[in-house]
Amino acid sequence: MRQVRRTVQAPEDLGTAVIGIPAGDDLDLDLRLESVMEGILVSGHVRGRAVGECARCLEQVVESIDVSIQELYVYPERARVAVEDGDDEEEIRELDGDLIDAESVIRDAVVPALPFRPVCSPDCPGLCSECGARLADPENADHQHEILDPRWAELDRMKHLFDDTKES
Repeated sequence: MRQVRRTVQAPEDLGTAVIGIPAGDDLDLDLRLESVMEGILVSGHVRGRAVGECARCLEQVVESIDVSIQELYVYPERARVAVEDGDDEEEIRELDGDLIDAESVIRDAVVPALPFRPVCSPDCPGLCSECGARLADPENADHQHEILDPRWAELDRMKHLFDDTKES
């Protein structure tokens, strides 16, 4: 058994369209490598910083990510036996000499852990549907629009005809 702590750069496209870990940002890996009969069992944690935009007000959102991973990397001869026995080839992760490629395992753990609709704060009011003003800003505390029901628009247009201040 061996403990491994590494800081690596995040790969491209580690996230969704709304939030993700920027390419080149640091990912902290705290892993435990254990030798087992079939190969090497890798388990541990991946930590990083995801950056995106609030789904309500479009401001920047930064979230700490801490996910656990566990994956078995099999020896090449074990991988061949597993494929011959009918196991799905895509699910088998194979050792490459003394190396493991953890990128796909990290991606499989990090992306589902990212928030589906990230928000800058749980009570974020979002943007005004009429003008797009950010409602959380202090200057927009009393923000409102007078919206006339379109069914009354014709009566509003005609009200000047019956204005009492107008002389006949």
